[in-house]
Amino acid sequence: MKPPLRLDEPLPVLTPREIHARLSQYVIGQEHAKRALAVAAYGHAKRVALRRASREVALQKSNVLLIGPTGCGKTHLARHLARVLEVPFHVADATEFTEAGYYGKDVETMIGELLLRASHSIEEAQRGIVFVDEVDKIARRSQPVRGGAGQRDIGGEGVQQALLKLLEGREVHVPLGLGGPQWARRDTVPVDTTDILFVCAGTFSDLFAYGGDGRSLGFGAARPGTTAARRRIRPRDLVEYGMLAEFLGRLPVVVQLDELGPEALLEVLTGPPDAVLRQMRALLAADGVELDVTEGALRELVAFARERGAGARGLRAVVEEALAELLFEAPERGGTRVLLDAAWVRARLEAIGPGMLAAEEPERLAGG
Repeated sequence: MKPPLRLDEPLPVLTPREIHARLSQYVIGQEHAKRALAVAAYGHAKRVALRRASREVALQKSNVLLIGPTGCGKTHLARHLARVLEVPFHVADATEFTEAGYYGKDVETMIGELLLRASHSIEEAQRGIVFVDEVDKIARRSQPVRGGAGQRDIGGEGVQQALLKLLEGREVHVPLGLGGPQWARRDTVPVDTTDILFVCAGTFSDLFAYGGDGRSLGFGAARPGTTAARRRIRPRDLVEYGMLAEFLGRLPVVVQLDELGPEALLEVLTGPPDAVLRQMRALLAADGVELDVTEGALRELVAFARERGAGARGLRAVVEEALAELLFEAPERGGTRVLLDAAWVRARLEAIGPGMLAAEEPERLAGG
């Protein structure tokens, strides 16, 4: 347990600029999102530090709502934010929860899972970060065609209402013995969510059509650079989509992320310390295989990932598909150097890509 700070002692809190700089080491692009998260995280860390120093706290918690297409880095941002702040982190899927009293997870379970990530330290869990993904899937089903007439919305509006107390900050009793049947008797412990930072995220892919502006295009369908892709989402759009005004009121920081372009994806592929190409090179190096990839080959990988529409998340799948043969043969190819060029990568991806014409395999994979 960390000792309380003296009143004359400075607060050990990273500045927003420092948080932004550390995030930029692992997160490519999304400058607006990184700056907004850095400010929210700074306020969160300062609030926790003030409480630990037994000082009066007048700062309100700045929970965050991230809106953006699949593969734009929402989860990646939140995970590395927790690493920068050195706090426990848990990812929860909003679709797993139901209204209290129905079969399924209660929302308090996510706090119990955060407590598990904090090695059952209540103090550490109470300053952690919970990432709630797929919040657009718990929108209120106000239209009979979408929600079904006469059906109780136990996985939508009810979940939003149950989340209100967690987002605002309240002492809740969370189960200790996670993993058993939902109805089993468990011991519980009180956890105060006042200083837990919640980062919610969703694609809201059909927001524009559902919001009533007459367009059927959304994040997933609009091409980068078009008017639809750059349209800023208003709180009214989210309410019309089916999000409760009270729920949005507890998420004061709303950040809209953009789809990553080809240059950003190219940097994602090669730049960060945890870039997928760096990982593949390390994996092959363990078998004594040296991997070189031309810039043309890298651009072919990026183009194929963009065609799939999965953003940065799809890069790993594309790279593993392209290197599947090499990874299979790597133990027998120790001591060799492999060079992948654009022609080979294009032929390989076209041959294995769904819905694409098969191309003949090139005669050789390696050079040197």
